[in-house]
Order: sequence, then structure tokens, then C-alpha cells
Amino acid sequence: MKQQLMELIEKRIQQCVARERSTIVDEKLERKRDSLNRRNAEIVHVKAKGKIEEMQKKEDETEELVYTVHLQYFIKQGELFFVEEEVENRKGIFYKGVLIEDKEIAPVYPEYREHPLSEEFGSTTEGWSRYTYDRLKAVQYAEKWWNSYNPKYHQFEVDCTNYISQCLHEGGAPMRGYPNRNKGWWMQNNNWSYSWSVANAFPRYLETSTTGLRAKQVTSAMELKLGDVICYDFEGDGKYNHTTIVTGKDANGEPLVNAHTYNSRMRYWKYEDSTAYTPNIKYKFFTIIDG
Repeated sequence: MKQQLMELIEKRIQQCVARERSTIVDEKLERKRDSLNRRNAEIVHVKAKGKIEEMQKKEDETEELVYTVHLQYFIKQGELFFVEEEVENRKGIFYKGVLIEDKEIAPVYPEYREHPLSEEFGSTTEGWSRYTYDRLKAVQYAEKWWNSYNPKYHQFEVDCTNYISQCLHEGGAPMRGYPNRNKGWWMQNNNWSYSWSVANAFPRYLETSTTGLRAKQVTSAMELKLGDVICYDFEGDGKYNHTTIVTGKDANGEPLVNAHTYNSRMRYWKYEDSTAYTPNIKYKFFTIIDG
């Protein structure tokens, strides 16, 4: 079974770097190629490393094998070379030892619910302090922990907004609002505010906060700087379910981002190759303001 998965991974890699179109092995990788072509970029080399996480036998004589694949895409865009990385969670289904299905396990974002607010997020001077947002430190933290978890913070199954909050805090943004979960932006004593950890509450905080961590919403991704953040509404229904941090720029000056949940680094900000992507996707762009 392991050999069959290795052969499938190799076919997917070849699809990435093939000069001419061939049989489509993976639609996600085909969307990635199309996205790169629109940016006058190409994948020149791919490295992949797989790891089996669990195996389960079913009553219908099939076996399900859950595994991860760490992919490194070496990308050339004009005179610029950079490496994009991601970790896929995948499931292979075998019948009598033969692989009959293989697919990426789609991210399971938590069901949206409106969190009650005790007050406007930005309507208090409690916790006020001057600070300088160190964008370099925020990006360094994002790079260090993009595929692992800092033990000094709580880890979530859906960890994207928690990870971004950590990056901003390590860059100097101060917490405020403890212990009211409906107020401010904080993680403390194994507890946290909704705005710290929930993708839909985070942009609401940034839109209203006038003290502590503050941000200005801009209209274009091109206006963002390193250490700024992007919020994603994949379905376009007004309920935001993902968050990333800008850690680089491509040759066109467009953001490359890091994220958790499905861990990735230096990924093109539009997420066109994501299994969660839909044509209705909406974005919010926030540039962090010094306190």
C-alpha cells in the first residue's frame, strides 16, 4: 500500500512540472498550475515527503489509510525564485490491497455562530498602551511555527486564527479584555477571547478596535505589507472562516502568506488551489497600525 501511495505522489509531482498538459491526476494541482501561469510563474521542481498517520480496516473489506504529504514547490517567476510549502492531509482507500480512491481531506472549519458581544470591541480605553508593531518579528515567528505549534499557546484543531493572533502578539501587539471572552483580544490562563481564536470574530475586532491591537482595512492586497493579515470568506456568505499573515511578496508585488489548519507557507494569497475555494470567495485586507 505504501508503494502505491508513493507512486501516486510521484505522478502528482510530474503533473506539476510537466511542460505540456497530460492526464490530470489531481485537479487541485491543475488549478495551482493555472494560477501560476496567470502570474507568469512556473513550478520548476517539487519535493514531497509522506507520512502514514493511521490505518483502519472496515467491515466491507476496505482499508482506510490517513496520511500527510509535505510538499515543497520551487517556483520561478521572472528573475525571482521562491519556495512554497504546504502539508496536505489525505485519505487513501484500498480494497484487497489495491488503491481505489485517494483524496485530500477537506478542511473542516467550525460551524459559524454569532458570538455575543458585551460591547463594541473598540469602545473602551481599558488596557491602553503604546506599542510598536515589529513586522520582522511577526514574520519570523510565522516562519518558525508554520508547521509546528508553540507549547506556550493553546493549540486548536482549527488553528488558523489562533496562529495569526500569536504572530501579531509576538510582533508586539498587546492583549486586552481578559477575562471577558466577548471583549478585546487575548489568550491567558488557558482561556481566550473569541476574537483571538475564531475566524469570523477576528475581523470584527480589527474593524472596531481603537486601543491595543488596531488595524486599517484597505481595498487591495497590493496595499498590504509584511506582517499584515487577510481574512477569507470562502462561500461569500458574510461568514469569515480563515485567516493568513503576509510573509513575502512575489515578483508582481502580490502577497505570499503563511497559515495553520492546513499548514502552508509562502502561499499565493488568493487560495485558488485550495479545496475550500469557491468562485464566491470574499477577502478582507487589514494593515496593522502601531499603537
